[in-house]
Amino acid sequence: MNEDAPFWDKIAAKYAKDAIRDEAAYRQALSRTASYLKPEDRVLELGCGTGSTAIELAPQVAEITASDLSQEMLVIGRERAKAAAVDNIRFHHGSVAQAPEGAFDVVLAHNLLHLLPDLNAALAVVASRLPKGGLFISKTPCLGEARGSAKYYLFKTMIPVMRFFGKAPGSAVHFFDISCLDDAVEAAGFAVVETGSYPVSTPGRYIVARRL
Repeated sequence: MNEDAPFWDKIAAKYAKDAIRDEAAYRQALSRTASYLKPEDRVLELGCGTGSTAIELAPQVAEITASDLSQEMLVIGRERAKAAAVDNIRFHHGSVAQAPEGAFDVVLAHNLLHLLPDLNAALAVVASRLPKGGLFISKTPCLGEARGSAKYYLFKTMIPVMRFFGKAPGSAVHFFDISCLDDAVEAAGFAVVETGSYPVSTPGRYIVARRL
């Protein structure tokens, strides 16, 4: 199991209570994602956290499997789904490498890829869970786009300090450039269908890609 699981377990309750940092950007990405979903779709969400996105999207699809490496996050997710009377979400405990077998019609990974130890290995897992024509929809902070700015150096300085004090996960946070992220998705066997930045300021790179 991923070494970061204890960190996410520890902060699960606070994470669930915190407001979404940029509600407008979240809603925009959610709306674009919903536009690709069909009533018959089987969806896999990797890094589902406390289930907010899965619960929002569940009424539009046949089934969502919401997976996360934190048991505590999943406990909250199950409680939220029950409270919302959503009964087509199946919660799964495991890392990306331990994702349930497909095939799924759509795989989601929002605010996850920059936190994983091996991007290419994660994308290979995604590809293995999708048939030809299946969709991979992701949103990833691309901190590398701020390279050379004061914000970039602040991130670079603060993340190790936060990690030392247990305020950030133990594994490295990747500072992706948009071009590198796009290239990695295409190299994993996908054709990019749509891109966006939600929010623009980070940017939060939004990618819809189709399995070749």
